[in-house]
Amino acid sequence: MPNFAEQQSQYFNSRTVFGKEKPQTKKKPVRRKKKKTRRRKSSAPLSWAERSFGHKYKRAFWIGGLAVILVYALLFNHFFVAPYRYRWRAIFGEAKLPDNYSIHGIDVSHHQGTIDWDKVATATIADDARVEFVFIKATEGKSHLDRNFQRNFRKAGQYGLIRGAYHYFSPNVSGDQQARYFMDNVQLEEGDLPPVLDIEEIGDQTPETLRKEALEWLNLMERRFGTPPIIYTGLKFKKTYLSTPEFHRYPFWIAHYYVKQLGFNGQWKFWQHTDVGTIDGITGKVDLNVYNGSMYDLQKLTIGNDRDNDEPQEKKTSPQPAQETPQSAANSKSSNAPASLAPPSKSQPSKEKYCCPVKVFLST
Repeated sequence: MPNFAEQQSQYFNSRTVFGKEKPQTKKKPVRRKKKKTRRRKSSAPLSWAERSFGHKYKRAFWIGGLAVILVYALLFNHFFVAPYRYRWRAIFGEAKLPDNYSIHGIDVSHHQGTIDWDKVATATIADDARVEFVFIKATEGKSHLDRNFQRNFRKAGQYGLIRGAYHYFSPNVSGDQQARYFMDNVQLEEGDLPPVLDIEEIGDQTPETLRKEALEWLNLMERRFGTPPIIYTGLKFKKTYLSTPEFHRYPFWIAHYYVKQLGFNGQWKFWQHTDVGTIDGITGKVDLNVYNGSMYDLQKLTIGNDRDNDEPQEKKTSPQPAQETPQSAANSKSSNAPASLAPPSKSQPSKEKYCCPVKVFLST
């Protein structure tokens, strides 16, 4: 006979409770979490081929990445660093002049302020190069005269520099009007460089009209001074607008910055190779130029020089201002004209000045 404890256990473990069926509960299966481990699924060691393939894959990945970085570095240097290395050298005081050119010069305007020509005439640009020639802005359009032209032009002549005057061409003004204005304000002498036409913009005109007006200016200048004028322009502008046959006979002065050599295969005389040069006597930056030839060739290019004479002119070795005598000092007090432009005395032959009225040569 079961005792009381057994009866009680059977009562509570029965499927019914107080005559009702006891609900059955299902036990949820226990899921064991897998431990993270670096253990390989297979305990068998990797073969030599499998190990070498993995190493080769990683090596190829790194080599490919380095190759891509190297290509990008070379492209960046080619397009952004190399074209401007001469600019950075000039900015940081390490100006590098183009190789194989011995004749150097500058061009100035009112942007350079008041120039100390005594220092300019004796200064060196870089690599012991001296200033041999200078282009000076004279006029622009039909009504603008550079405010520093007269002083700059006079001083450059006094210190023995080969000087020239340039006119900035306005595309919307006729070439005839601009030529007349230049000749009314500029007096060129024997030994000066031919007049320069600075042409850099096309404006609202067509290329044909621009070329026509430019040729009008050039033709009037050549008839006036007896020598073909010089044309100044940028390399791209030259190739785009001034490469027609009628311009081939003129000496070109081309601007092309921050390159080792001028990228032009045609004939040219002057190359403006930087606009950030420095020199004693000028505050701030100044354009630097080279001449494509010798000093003898440069002198032959000047106005009134006998191009059939094979004897080179004597080069001025000591650029000093003209010495004033008591007689010249007395004359200078009675006249406001500078010594280099004042009427010469009777005992000295006068330099011919190309300053006659425009109507005289236009009517011939």
